[in-house]
Amino acid sequence: MTTKLEGPLRRALTIGGNPYVLTITPDGLTLVPKGKRKGYSLAWNAFVSGEAALATALNASLMVTPAKSSAPERRTPRKHSGK
Repeated sequence: MTTKLEGPLRRALTIGGNPYVLTITPDGLTLVPKGKRKGYSLAWNAFVSGEAALATALNASLMVTPAKSSAPERRTPRKHSGK
């Protein structure tokens, strides 16, 4: 039997050696670095609908920089106007 979530449930955890506080509410979840006020929030609707996965994929694609070409960059010489 499961218990209905009616109020916030807080748990401490460590991620990558850093302490965080996870808060689960009926509206969603929030992960905040311990001692801070702002963190990462995720509404249950976004989680279930797939919007969260789409946003994560979009952010990841924007953070990747295109690979630089191994060919040397060519510059076009400027024509001197002689004025």
